[in-house]
Parts: sequence; structure tokens; C-alpha cells
Amino acid sequence: MSLTTPLTAAGFPPTVGGMERRRVVIVGGGFGGLACARALARADVEVILVDRRNHHLFQPLLYQVATAGLNPSDIAYPIRSVLRKQSNARVVLGEVVAIDPAARSVTLADGEVLAGDTLVVAAGARHAYFGNDQWETHAPGLKSVEDALEIRRRILLAFELAERSDDPDEIARLLTFVVVGAGPTGVEMAGAISEIALTTLRRDFRGIDPSTTRVVLVEGSDRVLGTFSPSLSDRAQAQLEGLGVEVRLGSIVTEVDDRGVSIGDERIPAGTVVWGAGVAASPLGDMLGAPLDRSGRVLVESDLSVPGHPDVFVIGDLAAVPLGDGFVPGVSPAAIQGGEHVASIVSSGRRGPFRYKDKGSMATIGRRAAVAELGRLKLSGVPAWVAWWAVHIAFLIGFRSRALVMFSWGWSYLTFQRGARLITRAWRPGGTSG
Repeated sequence: MSLTTPLTAAGFPPTVGGMERRRVVIVGGGFGGLACARALARADVEVILVDRRNHHLFQPLLYQVATAGLNPSDIAYPIRSVLRKQSNARVVLGEVVAIDPAARSVTLADGEVLAGDTLVVAAGARHAYFGNDQWETHAPGLKSVEDALEIRRRILLAFELAERSDDPDEIARLLTFVVVGAGPTGVEMAGAISEIALTTLRRDFRGIDPSTTRVVLVEGSDRVLGTFSPSLSDRAQAQLEGLGVEVRLGSIVTEVDDRGVSIGDERIPAGTVVWGAGVAASPLGDMLGAPLDRSGRVLVESDLSVPGHPDVFVIGDLAAVPLGDGFVPGVSPAAIQGGEHVASIVSSGRRGPFRYKDKGSMATIGRRAAVAELGRLKLSGVPAWVAWWAVHIAFLIGFRSRALVMFSWGWSYLTFQRGARLITRAWRPGGTSG
């Protein structure tokens, strides 16, 4: 087994009882990577989890940070704390810049090499702008705490700048928010922004009326939440429109700049644009020498291993796993199940195909508004909202996070207030909301 000397010197015991212990290197501390590490707690292996951030992020609630409903610490948990009682696990803070699948090793940005008997790559996904990466400056996506804080800054700053303006056209532009993409993230963002304007900020300003805020949700297909059943998509659209969101279906964004967006020949002046239209797999997938799909995901074998490298696995959003006429969706339950499947192979030495168990889909739209598809059971409105609330609380890591989120949501529900309305980067004259 190849291993750099600095790694051993840093406290990673190379032997157990005089015998070399098998080593599993996991790249990524998201849902899949963390599930794999935790499932190996009782296995006779040494686990090394490497991530460029020190925390696990509960991404399904990231939009709540972006819309001032929660603080980052409510949905992010230190990886070391998660694994602190797992004696066979070590955490390395570092950015992977190269992968050698033949050697089952990764190289970090500082030059250190981590190698093992099994390599698990769970590096996730990033934003995709369909060849227009220059749009990212004006339309940030939502994948990290940094993204959420930047979007929160832009949303809140738009209202502040509108309050100071005496130009009706500029006020209207600043109070126009465009969300591109009507998947779960886009739907949740659009509903939350509208709710902020109609309830939270309604009495906070003197020079503007936040209730005049315009929220436009732009979707290229013929319905919102395209992975849900048509009936639930229709209900979701009705609930969005009930909140005042303008839903534009069959619309393709052709330009994004610091003053708004273009849809074909139509121009929508906007103060804030949020991108939720597409994702692309992590570029680490390119380093595995395996076939990729159009989104850059690795076309893995049935057991989630990389073709030609049976001890290298890819899980989560980076893996393209066939399912019927398509692929396993890039959702957290799929990543968790993938991590546990790989851990089972490592622990038992027995291989078998990965079988995804669909536990359903949920999306919240606003106060007492949501849709949920749980097998044959289809819910909307208050029942779906309660189910969404309960499931997300249950999946948070740690009692503290659950308690804080429950308190924050309860307080917001009773008072219509959002307590995390902080603009964390100073605005200077001449700046814009974007």
C-alpha cells in the first residue's frame, strides 16, 4: 500500500496488531461521503475523509440561509464533530487537485498524496450555465454557505437601495427578483423571496412598499418541478402564483447582466438574479479516466465502481447510475444510499448491484404551502408542508441543529419575522445589489 510519510507522521496508524490495516480514502464530506464513513465505523479499516471545507452542509435548507430564515451554523456541522467518536476515522482538510485511479490515490493542493486500498469519490456537483459562465457574476447559484450569504446580501441590499432611490423605474428594477430554473431550489427560492416581501419586510421601510416586489420564476420546460407528477406540478404553480410569483414557462434566458435578464427579445430589468437552472458534476470526474455523461457525471458500473478500477467508487451527484430510462436522481437519499452500499462492499468483501430505493420527493413553496410525492401518496398544501418540515428536521445532524431550526421556524411562523437579516459585506457608494 502506497502512503506518503507525512500522512503516517500526522497520526494515521499504519498497522493494527502487527498487520496492515486496509485504508479507505473518501473524497467529499457531503451526504454520500459522510454516510460511507459512518457506515464503516465497525469495519476493520482505516477511514480518511478529505474535504476542502471543514463542515458538512445540509444543502436542502441552504435556501433558508439565502432568504434570511436560518443562520449558516444552523445547517452546517463540523465534520470532525460528526466523526469524533469514530476511532477508525480521520479527517483531512484539503483540496484534491489530482486523482490516480490506478494507485487509488489523490493529490492535495499542497502536494501531499493520500493513498489507500479503496478510493471513494463523492465530490458532488457545481453550477452549470450552459456555456455562459460569465453569467455567474450576475446570477449566483446556490451550492455553498458562501453562495447563500452572497444571495442573502443581494436580496436585502436591493430593498435598502430601493429605499434610497427617488427614481420610480430604478425602484421597480431593484424590487424585481428573477429566479432562473423551476426545480426544487428555484421554486423554494421564489416562494421565500415573495414571502419576505409580503410579510417580513412589509412594515420595515418608509420610502418603498415591499409588497410591490415582483418575483419572476423562469423555466425552460412546460411546467415547474418537472420530476414531480403533472398534478403536483400544477398545484405547486398555483401555490406560487398565490404568493404573487410570476411563473414564466417555456422561457429560455438568453442574456444575464448586472441590470437584469433577457428572454429572447424581451428584457426584464431586475436588481437580483438567482440561478437554479442547471448543475454540472465536479471536475474531479474528469480525472478518473472513465466515460462521462453530458453533465460530466461518471458512468459507473452497477456496483458504483469505476470501469476498469474495481476498488475506485463514485457516489452521489458525481455518479451516473442507470435507473429505468434515465438515471438515479441527484438527491441526498440517493447519495446516502450509495455511500452505505459502498461501505457494505468494503466491509463484507461481497459485491452486488446498487439498488436505489426512492423515498419520495418534496418541495416547499411558502408558509403552509408545499408539495410531496411519497410513492402513490401525493400531498399538497398544509399536509405536504408539515411532512416536509418533519422530514428535514429529522435528517439534520445533531440535537443542537434540530433545536435551533425548530425554534427559528416556530418563531418565524408566529411572528412572520426572519432573524438572520444581516448584510455581511459593507456596501459602498456606486455599488449595486449585484
